Amino acid sequence: MKTVNTILLAGAISALAAFDAAAQGNSSYELDVINQLATKTAVSTMPVSQLLNAPGNEALKAFFFTPVKDATLLKGKRIAVLAADGFEEIELTGPVWYLKALGAKVDIVAPKFNPAPARYGLSTPEMAKDHIMAIQYLNPVGWLKVDRTADKIKVDEYDAIFIPGGAWNPDNLRYDKDVIRFVQEFNKAGKLIAAICHAPVVLASADILKGRKLTGYWNIQSDLTNAGGQVLEQPVVVDGNLITSRHPIDVADFSIALKDWLIKK
Repeated sequence: MKTVNTILLAGAISALAAFDAAAQGNSSYELDVINQLATKTAVSTMPVSQLLNAPGNEALKAFFFTPVKDATLLKGKRIAVLAADGFEEIELTGPVWYLKALGAKVDIVAPKFNPAPARYGLSTPEMAKDHIMAIQYLNPVGWLKVDRTADKIKVDEYDAIFIPGGAWNPDNLRYDKDVIRFVQEFNKAGKLIAAICHAPVVLASADILKGRKLTGYWNIQSDLTNAGGQVLEQPVVVDGNLITSRHPIDVADFSIALKDWLIKK
């Protein structure tokens, strides 16, 4: 996390330097406009330790702090995690930790890097080319190394895919043609597709929800219904090769459902 904080600090300093340089040539009127366009910085946070220790999450805490009994249970299974910038940290790292502890091989798969046009005024760190950004609720907190890109993977290489949530991550994924193609082909093969929180909207974009039972974050449930799905208010819903959950508090149920499905198959 020290490295991440250093990167964020460097980015802030760079942004301030750029602002100061621009300000030197601006009139007081222009500076006043800039001040009105900017807002004060304040963020909401959901640190992992805080989530695990929150009242009502005792079972979630026990899930992570109880050692796995059989480290070979999923040996030979290969799982692709489809994720992009803005993924909810615990919704990716939690299932990945569990699946790896059970012996599965897990790859982080992201859309190939596509820099924004210069006119967007977007500044990204160099590591954004082969890393994706994690968030805790709405707060960027770190970066995760990508193993493969979505344009290079094949269905027969994996036994399952899962997609973490985070409001930004699924929005980035559902626009990527390689991700959508892969999800559609994976579904046709009858292999496991799992999605948590906001991630089921990616499945809606892939048009694979008609007549399926599922769940998802409360804000997207109407989207899932409009895509033809039957939304249930449960921590986890299993319908054939589809597993879905609602929220970070459901990570344990979600992870166990993935494990159980893979063992049965």
